[in-house]
Amino acid sequence: MRLCVCLLLLSVVLCVSADSGLRRAGAFVRDAAGGAWDMFRAYKDMREANYKGADKYFHARGNYDAAQRGPGGAWAAKVISDAREGWQSRVSGRGAEDTRADQEANAWGRRGGDPNVYRPAGLPRKY
Repeated sequence: MRLCVCLLLLSVVLCVSADSGLRRAGAFVRDAAGGAWDMFRAYKDMREANYKGADKYFHARGNYDAAQRGPGGAWAAKVISDAREGWQSRVSGRGAEDTRADQEANAWGRRGGDPNVYRPAGLPRKY
């Protein structure tokens, strides 16, 4: 009888622990998907604005918005930023200095820094 009660209690504890872990995992995935959407929205706005000198602002803004969602959003922002900069540094010919500056703006946004630090004068308020 005691063994049955112990096994029952152990099962309840394991189920509660697993449920909590599943909820956290679900929140991480949801935050990551939202963070990817934030990054896409910042990229779309950057293309639409087509404003000289605004690149770093949109990098910081996309990373900031994504990271505000939580660990999943920050993870998605880092993965997307690193992949894009890795690809861009090989293809665009803009050089290591531009990649370094973009990554600095990315990290600034993910750490919660105000993206407006990178905002160029004259960029429409819409962005």
